Amino acid sequence: MPPAHAVPARPGHVAMARELLDETRRAGGLAPVDLGRFWAEDEIAHRDPFSQAIPRVPFGGTLNNLCVFDELKVPEDVWRWDHDQAWRLELARAYNDRAERIVGRRIVSEDPAPDPAAAYPAPGGLHDVFEARNEWHGQSWWLKAAARDPGELSALLDRVDRRDLKSVILPPGWEGAKQRLMPRGIRPPLYRWQRGPVTFAMSVYGVENTIELLMENEPLAIRFRDAIKRVMLGIVDLLDAEAGYAPGEAPGGFQFNDDQCAMLNPAMYGLFGWPILKALFDRLSPKPDDHRGQHSDSAMAHLLPLLGRLDLTYANFGPTLTVTEIREALPRAVIHGQLAPYTYSRNDSEGIVLECLRDVEMARRKRGLVFETAGSINEGTSLASMRLAMSALDRFGRIG
Repeated sequence: MPPAHAVPARPGHVAMARELLDETRRAGGLAPVDLGRFWAEDEIAHRDPFSQAIPRVPFGGTLNNLCVFDELKVPEDVWRWDHDQAWRLELARAYNDRAERIVGRRIVSEDPAPDPAAAYPAPGGLHDVFEARNEWHGQSWWLKAAARDPGELSALLDRVDRRDLKSVILPPGWEGAKQRLMPRGIRPPLYRWQRGPVTFAMSVYGVENTIELLMENEPLAIRFRDAIKRVMLGIVDLLDAEAGYAPGEAPGGFQFNDDQCAMLNPAMYGLFGWPILKALFDRLSPKPDDHRGQHSDSAMAHLLPLLGRLDLTYANFGPTLTVTEIREALPRAVIHGQLAPYTYSRNDSEGIVLECLRDVEMARRKRGLVFETAGSINEGTSLASMRLAMSALDRFGRIG
């Protein structure tokens, strides 16, 4: 049975894919591509993916540090990667030596950790205001629930309402760092990204609890929603002011990553998630070309009409959606997709080429596609697969 995201291959696509794969096998397993020309053209293509003048669809499938471990046959240890600088740099150099040969670029950072004297202490986040702990396990951070029933949620929101935002967001040592760094032109970080409102709420209050809340206790759900919105806007204002910007002068744009929003039906999402996105975009992304971004690597088709009302300019959705579906709902968004992450991470050579052919064909008339994974790039994806995706795009992505 084909995967759920599969679209039947157009006539000729299978033959085209197998021809490229035959050439790849004859070349010893590395797909044919002129690496210097590829990256030069890619720089041009990224300037405006909607342009009729681009040489081909731009590429966004560059691998990340999660792919280092399998490529080098080293046990995965993300915590050590983040905390053992000597080990990280040793692996990064070895990986980049391979990457330079296979894909023509050194693609993971070999920079040493920033000098603590030139950095601000990390500010608190929305989860700190809502008393949700971030815990590390299973090679990732997990946000733990802060309330388990309507009574606890109501009490939590009472505390959030009384909380002094500045005391939570600005950590010890902040003022000293600001006095030291601002005269050197080093501003503190702004707040322009957030785990999306549904994912955040389901972390703070639980998945089933949040759905039940929306079904059975709309007043408390609205209070929860409005508290999230108010605190987010407060963090924006606080960190903009700390960075020395007058109201309305700071750089704009906002990005939400909300994988779990697909668990709500349109009515629930319209009540709870959509108003928060609308408020943040109205504040920070009022101009037509401002960044209004949503990442949700899940089955998002039922929410596309609502997201279309936000005039998104960036979309990275799950592989059950097609370029055509997204484009119909989001006419001005650059679509980052729709290669299935598991096609890439399982190194499914024929699937990579067929999905490239499929997506390019769907983007041919209206453009605005960056060919990359419909979601995250996962561990296991090989440099040879990245090169194959580049080769397929170089050969089949010319939509002029």
